[in-house]
Amino acid sequence: MENGSSPISRSKSSPLTKEAAESIAIDVLTFIGAERVRLERFMTLSGLTPEGLRAAAEESGFLAAVLDHLAADEPMLLAFAANGGHDPSIVARARERLAPTTDDR
Repeated sequence: MENGSSPISRSKSSPLTKEAAESIAIDVLTFIGAERVRLERFMTLSGLTPEGLRAAAEESGFLAAVLDHLAADEPMLLAFAANGGHDPSIVARARERLAPTTDDR
């Protein structure tokens, strides 16, 4: 890849830091929020209101749930990957990195 490319999308095998995984999840949330239909579907399926979304964003596990939502919708996953220049597998890798550990429980 080119010199200016993001380290997040460079390699399928390199481990993601928690910060990189969180950054991907925030990118996903931004992608979802950029289109009214996607955002409404996310809010309907999650049961969140706009106010609830703001509160949920501060909860442990929210970013992992955002990644789960994207991964469950293959066309949206592929659109996100194409839009951001990511390999679609980055979402699963980020989700794995954000999975709660026994220390988080």
